[in-house]
Amino acid sequence: MPIQNPRFLKLLRVFSMIEGTSTLILFGIAMPLKYMAGMPMAVRIVGSLHGFLFVGLAILFAMAVRMVPLPAGLAFRGILASIMPFGPFVFDRRLKDLSG
Repeated sequence: MPIQNPRFLKLLRVFSMIEGTSTLILFGIAMPLKYMAGMPMAVRIVGSLHGFLFVGLAILFAMAVRMVPLPAGLAFRGILASIMPFGPFVFDRRLKDLSG
């Protein structure tokens, strides 16, 4: 299926990288600050931002089914990948293959 909206696919890929980075910051910086330095505010702030980005990414994947168009199964796997640390970075290879 040819890509009809490469700009939206690029937006999805960039947003996915930002969301993936927020996951790594949450797990690699904010959580250690909370549990090793007694700074729970770090998780509250970064966790809230990460949650917002995750929901935004899920919405973008759902929109991409129509706008790119992206196969629904691939969009679902993209959402699942974003749950795991480094998942968005690994999954980006599939999105990059679509863009040619």
